[in-house]
Amino acid sequence: MFFLGVGNAVIGAASGNIGLAPYQIGLFIAAQNLGFFITVITAGALSDSVEKPRLLCAGSLLAAVSFFLFYLWRPFLLNLLIMFFIGAAMGVQEGVTDAMLLDIHQKRQALHIGINHFFVTLGGLLITGYLVFLQGSWRESLVQSSAGVLVLALLLVFAGTDGVRRGAGSFGRRIAFLGTRRVLGAVFAAAVIFVGIESGLTGLLTTFLLRLRGYDLVSSKLGLILFLSGIALGRALFGLLARRERIRGMLLALVTACGIFSAVLFLVPLPAPVISLALFLLGITVSSLFPLSITITGFLFPDISGTAIGVVKLAVPVGGIFIPLVIAGISRMLSLELSLLIFPLLSLLGLAVIAASGPLIRAGLATAAAASAGGTQS
Repeated sequence: MFFLGVGNAVIGAASGNIGLAPYQIGLFIAAQNLGFFITVITAGALSDSVEKPRLLCAGSLLAAVSFFLFYLWRPFLLNLLIMFFIGAAMGVQEGVTDAMLLDIHQKRQALHIGINHFFVTLGGLLITGYLVFLQGSWRESLVQSSAGVLVLALLLVFAGTDGVRRGAGSFGRRIAFLGTRRVLGAVFAAAVIFVGIESGLTGLLTTFLLRLRGYDLVSSKLGLILFLSGIALGRALFGLLARRERIRGMLLALVTACGIFSAVLFLVPLPAPVISLALFLLGITVSSLFPLSITITGFLFPDISGTAIGVVKLAVPVGGIFIPLVIAGISRMLSLELSLLIFPLLSLLGLAVIAASGPLIRAGLATAAAASAGGTQS
């Protein structure tokens, strides 16, 4: 997941050094998300019937080769294809790791999933900071990342097997079954909103601080680091506090707090120290919205958790592309100030989705718990 964070941040971190135009950055992001979209559901479904370490080994090998080849040669279309494969490798890593953690850990699963996603944030933070340390030598950082993920792939060869063969029926039958579960549709809709909030805030905070609060380039980046640090801390903290019976309540509390803090930050002129505190607290409230959505999906569908989590993780490319595009459209047609109002509005919408799906979630968790208890007794 650390290297997934590296892959996620590499476009933004290296685009200036490569000399990419805005439209080329957009095409890279689209290609990366297309690769992710295809493999996250495929790898998630395969993880219910194929040994997960083997899938992660294949994804890590693909990431190692793709990192090494990225802009080894200059043709744009060739590198667009390589970025597609970077996204595909990220989809395998994202689609398998959480399902595997649910298998390994029978207790405190939310904590382990929260820590897992903490390393995504850490990877993005470190690759950005490392590029500064290397004075922009982005090719060197990618070659080193390639070597690191290659070592990881070799370790996974000797990781043994998990011995899990839980997925019943074909991929089509599992998808057909999940398609009838309204609770999964509700969790997916909430996850799209949560991913959109996180990716939109990450992309817009520095612009907000520069244009509307008078920050300079350095201090605006420090503001983003405060926000990301809040995300990192929150993922560990709320993973530690989460329990099966508390997760829905925690989601309601976090998305409510996210709406309040985002409204205060964007609507109220605050002094710089208070802005710093608000950024950090906003990161904490955003931190566990998506990881807790994944955890609750694993609890709802324990026998086919890989397939179900893969479906929910389709929210990453959907929310990560659609909602920022909406924000960009509002900003272009109206104003940046008005586009920022989408964050408290999205928080309110996410709150409504989780609140309305309460009976479905409670019933689904009770059914899954009863089935698990019956399987244990038998």
